[in-house]
Amino acid sequence: MNEHYARIIEAIGEDPQRPGLKDTPERAAKAMAYLTRGYQQTVDDVVNGALFPSDCSEMVLVKDIELYSLCEHHLLPFIGKAHVAYIPDGQVVGLSKVARIVDMFARRLQIQEQLTVEVAETIQKVTGAAGVGVIVEAKHMCMMMRGVEKQNSVMKTSAMLGTFRSNQATRNEFLSLIR
Repeated sequence: MNEHYARIIEAIGEDPQRPGLKDTPERAAKAMAYLTRGYQQTVDDVVNGALFPSDCSEMVLVKDIELYSLCEHHLLPFIGKAHVAYIPDGQVVGLSKVARIVDMFARRLQIQEQLTVEVAETIQKVTGAAGVGVIVEAKHMCMMMRGVEKQNSVMKTSAMLGTFRSNQATRNEFLSLIR
């Protein structure tokens, strides 16, 4: 990646050997590896067996999980938060694992719509929940720094599975709790 970043710097008309840019290709490569570390993770690694028996059948909600991702169309960041809820059916997942699942998918080249669905489907698969609801809200630099340059726009996406899709009361409870 270092060589590719050096070529990009040259292609924009800069000298990758000038003092301020001399180590930039290496730093940029390390940053990109960090920002896309989700490719090196699996759900099993992230969850790490943190599933626990539970009689709880009420909604479990983790809200305002900050997320940082890269738009797969422009390689520019989108930054926001996820709200993840599920109705347990015999087991719960460790609290931090919900945030780690969000991070694993966010740290891949991504579109927000797919990120939202991937998180919901993974929580469903891991927990066997009766239902899962995920809402992601994010600001996209590809829309703020270029193109239409709209600074205050926020994209919201949702994925509703199981009882969150079939039961309006469950969906309404979720939506009222994240407000």
